[in-house]
Amino acid sequence: MDWQPHVTVATLVENEGKFLFVEEIKHGRRVINQPAGHLEEGESLVDAALRETLEETQWRVEILGLIGVGLYTAPANGVTYHRSSFFARPIAFCPEQKLDTDIEQAIWLTPDELRARSSELRSPLVLECLERYLRGQRYPLSLIY
Repeated sequence: MDWQPHVTVATLVENEGKFLFVEEIKHGRRVINQPAGHLEEGESLVDAALRETLEETQWRVEILGLIGVGLYTAPANGVTYHRSSFFARPIAFCPEQKLDTDIEQAIWLTPDELRARSSELRSPLVLECLERYLRGQRYPLSLIY
């Protein structure tokens, strides 16, 4: 079998009505994304979400549950991503943690601020994940085995 999806995680972190996003450079363009990345060998999905969030935002978080799982084929490269999206709350800001090299900065945005910047989103999954969360699509971590 030659085709294999890439396993990724994303974390939606809420604090007082604002959500944590990252501005990153992809294909020479500044885009907005949730803290997200690839599952590494030996990691659980939750561990990957915790690691990626810290590496990309300098925030240590507590994963509270799952928003959903889906597939997305990126039009830019034709790669299919199997994405697990989590929701979390911030625990501590860790300024000693260096940001990943392609991350420009972490930013807190309200849902309306994100919607107003929809042309800057890395993929439609960024806003879709937020909208699902706002509609109450939240599942316990026990769903994952």
